[in-house]
Amino acid sequence: MQHKMKTNRSAAKRFRVTGTGKLMRNKANKRHILTKKSTKRKRNLRQPASVDATSVKTMKKILPYI
Repeated sequence: MQHKMKTNRSAAKRFRVTGTGKLMRNKANKRHILTKKSTKRKRNLRQPASVDATSVKTMKKILPYI
């Protein structure tokens, strides 16, 4: 009997897949201590970033159905 693989739920909430199959993530450092950060820096932290190529293989393994 074949079992379904379990999706890592914490990863499923943090990453999403684009139409081309790339993994996107949100940037860190936007939660607190924002007063010393420049407006430009905070604005650039809003844009999602793609997951580094070295991590993609691992991420696809813990996100089998996404």
